[in-house]
Amino acid sequence: MLAGETAAAGKAAAYEEIATLRERNALALKEAKESGVKVVGTYCLYSPTELIVAAGAVPVSLCGTSQNPIAAAEKVLPRSLCPLIKSSYGFALTDTCPFFHFSDLLLAETTCDGKKKMYELLGELKPLHLMQLPQIQDEAALDYWMVELKRLVARLQEEFGVEITAEGLTSAINLVNEERRSLKALQDVCKLRPAPISGSDLLAVLHNRGFCIDKRQAIELLDRLTAELVERAESGVSPFHERTPRVLLTGVPVGLGSDKVVRLVEESGGCVVCFESCGGYKKVDPVEVTGDPLRAIAEKYLRIPCSCMSPNQGRLQLLDTLVREFQVDGVIDLTWQGCHTYNVESYQVKTHLQREDQIPFLQIETDYSESDTEQLKVRIEAFLEMIGRRRKMPENALP
Repeated sequence: MLAGETAAAGKAAAYEEIATLRERNALALKEAKESGVKVVGTYCLYSPTELIVAAGAVPVSLCGTSQNPIAAAEKVLPRSLCPLIKSSYGFALTDTCPFFHFSDLLLAETTCDGKKKMYELLGELKPLHLMQLPQIQDEAALDYWMVELKRLVARLQEEFGVEITAEGLTSAINLVNEERRSLKALQDVCKLRPAPISGSDLLAVLHNRGFCIDKRQAIELLDRLTAELVERAESGVSPFHERTPRVLLTGVPVGLGSDKVVRLVEESGGCVVCFESCGGYKKVDPVEVTGDPLRAIAEKYLRIPCSCMSPNQGRLQLLDTLVREFQVDGVIDLTWQGCHTYNVESYQVKTHLQREDQIPFLQIETDYSESDTEQLKVRIEAFLEMIGRRRKMPENALP
């Protein structure tokens, strides 16, 4: 099916509902606050959502993905700092994000030096709980991380006047695991060839669903969208051709407002079929309870393969799996300017992918602005052309 034909068919009905979730749920959050519901703002995938849910509070994502508040943030923060940090702080400083405005408590974590120091400033604006995240994934680190989770449990109970029980934790685990299942099922439709949804539209869904304050509603919407996309694929409806170059985007998290690389890939004739980052496939790993539910939560979050971990073999293993399952033709590693851990780790990722699978690889270092768009477009077009030439080469002639 040609892209023009698909466009004429319109988007899936569930997609249109999800596209307006952020605006609709800002009002719903205000109404929930007025009825006494507590809200916890989070900035990272390492924030254990299950504990917030078990405390009867609503978790909302506050990670900034827009260029708009960065100028205000740069009056306080260094210009050379990561745009994600500046955007997040700018929204807080200007009080232009309703989800930050309604947050009763901010949950923070020491993933990088820039965020750690930014959290000190955020703590002057809102009550904030900082979790000291270990930077290695072994049993000693797990024991340390358990202490941090117990500290968080105590803070939530004290802050909101509730008791977090083992039964409450188990119930929260089941709900959040169901949310992860729905997220994985949605992203897995892009394993189909051609993918029935563009990377830009998939990113919009992944971004907007994070603002849904009712997790069961979000699960129902995602499942409905997944079913609609599978049905479209079976009918031959896709924005792409079967031979459209399939790209995996790895590296830093992206969202609406920081999606220019995704947009440029698809404007240049490729399709982004997989997001390995925090808002994508790193999010779908479930909590596996075999004993103490709190320790099961600790184990799940500590094994997240972020570049702040050293070593970070989990990321390489995840990439191997995704490259194979999504039939990827090339990998783009996106790094925000000032994000040293992802920037340094890019060399290891490239070496691993080209040694194991000889996958075409492109690293892009940029920020949220549009100032380098034309330069990036030239690089991305050349990358996709290289993929096309590689396909035409005899298999025994590939490097």
